[in-house]
Amino acid sequence: MSESQEQTKRAEEEIGAPDLEGDSDDSSDEGEACGDSDMDFLRNLFSRTLGLSPGDKVLDELSLEGVARYMQSGKCKSIICMVGAGISTSAGIPDFRSPGTGLYANLQKYNLPYPEAIFQIEYFKKHPEPFFALARELYPGQFKPTVCHYFIRMLKDKGLLKRCYSQNIDTLERVAGLQSEDLVEAHGTFHTSHCVNAFCRKEYTMDWMKEKIFSEDIPKCESCDNLVKPDIVFFGENLPARFFSSMKQDFPTCDLLIVMGTSLQVQPFASLVSRVSNSCPRLLINMEKTGQSDFPIGILGFGGGMDFDSDKAYRDVAHLSTCDDGCLALADLLGWKAELEELVKREHALIDSKDAKKKGEKASQSSEASEKAKGAEPEAGKSEKTE
Repeated sequence: MSESQEQTKRAEEEIGAPDLEGDSDDSSDEGEACGDSDMDFLRNLFSRTLGLSPGDKVLDELSLEGVARYMQSGKCKSIICMVGAGISTSAGIPDFRSPGTGLYANLQKYNLPYPEAIFQIEYFKKHPEPFFALARELYPGQFKPTVCHYFIRMLKDKGLLKRCYSQNIDTLERVAGLQSEDLVEAHGTFHTSHCVNAFCRKEYTMDWMKEKIFSEDIPKCESCDNLVKPDIVFFGENLPARFFSSMKQDFPTCDLLIVMGTSLQVQPFASLVSRVSNSCPRLLINMEKTGQSDFPIGILGFGGGMDFDSDKAYRDVAHLSTCDDGCLALADLLGWKAELEELVKREHALIDSKDAKKKGEKASQSSEASEKAKGAEPEAGKSEKTE
């Protein structure tokens, strides 16, 4: 099979070829039905990709202002956010691919055969040390959610958020106030961990894993002594089942897609932008444009097919800025800016207060332990003299 044929097959599997209803004993009738279905599928695919049959134009202007007016119109009630590492960089967490500052550009100290190996499941099973060393640096609980995280929280609070699909494993969406039902953590999470042994799969909590990681122990299963791995998706592993089930339910009813802080290079997450209806507006808040189709990959349905600049553009808007600045700009147009800034200030103060309380409790426990140890010394000396 040629490379182009393989790509076409993958495109059909990605989008989902139509099911054929009914069985026929006549092989020629069945063949004709298959041929018609295949032609319909390809015709629809090419029409959507090439923009030959666009949906209705919903935005009165292809700009952030146009998106804000649409959101205020009362017609926008089911927003999906797709987010990547770019929404967490202002919290101090590096993204993956930025030259010089990205995670993959700064892994030399781990002596990896290639940067991506740190997230390869087979490499991890043989050499878990680099991953857990990196996990100590990036472990959730050391960072605060960003303005962008709290903007998504505001969408939830205002009843506009359908779901947030995240590529991130830092759990900052949860810290910002999103619940499990609000989230699809496409690439997994540190929230839970499991034994890698397929016949065991014992589950462990985030606190258990954190204790192991920061004590510099390699986490081993208490039942079978195999490795325990946080439930983040490594290369070579399947995405969570929730990703696929939610995708089928959510995207057909989405009436605004907001994509933030992602390069849209990793499949199948990147393909989600093409799952919304042809009339659904799509807003990209990112440092650069992404998700645009390149021929011939675009014609096969890969890459999302976002169109910001051509004469046929009718629904895609690119706002080039940091994610925080873009969310503040949109919040300002919506009349939410002061509310957003107050939310960030209040939630960060609450996090600082909790952290200070924990540090105080640890210091008190350490002091009590030290006093007990000092008190035990004279007793030990007295016992020795008596003997």
